[in-house]
Amino acid sequence: MFSGSIPALVTPFRDGAFDEAAFRRLVDWQIEQGSSALVPCGTTGEASTLSNAEHHRVIEVCIEQAAGRVPIIAGCGSNDTKNALLHMNFSKKAGAAAGLCVAPYYNRPSQAGLIAHFSYLAEKSDLPIVLYNVPSRTVTDIEDETVVELASKYPDRIVAIKDASGDLSRVADHRMGLSKDFCQLSGNDELWLPHNAAGGRGAISVTANVAPALCAEFQRAIAANELAKARELNDRLFPLHYAMFSDASPAPVKYALSRVLDYVEPDVRLPIVAASKASREAVDSALEFAGLV
Repeated sequence: MFSGSIPALVTPFRDGAFDEAAFRRLVDWQIEQGSSALVPCGTTGEASTLSNAEHHRVIEVCIEQAAGRVPIIAGCGSNDTKNALLHMNFSKKAGAAAGLCVAPYYNRPSQAGLIAHFSYLAEKSDLPIVLYNVPSRTVTDIEDETVVELASKYPDRIVAIKDASGDLSRVADHRMGLSKDFCQLSGNDELWLPHNAAGGRGAISVTANVAPALCAEFQRAIAANELAKARELNDRLFPLHYAMFSDASPAPVKYALSRVLDYVEPDVRLPIVAASKASREAVDSALEFAGLV
């Protein structure tokens, strides 16, 4: 269903509010630069600091501005199952292609709880679900057996996973347990190349916010089995992958975007604060190495 370079978009702020004009320009730029889909209101989009009204407006603007040029995978995750369903119902009505649903954070549900949570969403909404496993943030890990059980039970609803577990063996584990139609996307930019080599189809990427053309070219090289070119591009992007997490995300990527695009401010919302001096220096160096400034 999905493939390629898919940026997990930042949510631009100006004077504390959603900067809709900047976001519209960012969406256009991303599509023009070759991004194959867009993800508003994910972790990088600071969804956890948005009110529901803001959350829905960001999704609505993204879908409206994309105007069908690429699919929109709307961030719909919540640690409140009914609130996640609220996001999914809104996103479906607005025209999203799927909802990105993270494992409920803070609650620390068991695997049985995860199955109940995602089953509820799959049964109450007909919006396709992209599971999002990022145990470093949520504590709870969506184990391989749970992914297989859910995707087997709801093949038309649970269609993909963004895997940010850092465990590359999971790509093969998922492939062995599921049909080849199940879409696996890397959630770790630094593992994008080996994840695809193992059977992944692309990445939901932080770095692609700043380097969409390079990331799209990189993914095309992988898909064409042009491994020498893919490695060359991977090496060029690698310092940037790490610089994006040289301080609490998304402060570094917002700073990087402010260097690349004059209409995006580096503003973040508490409890995230501006990127540190060391982080800014790491970003500056990585941007220069990648040839982006």
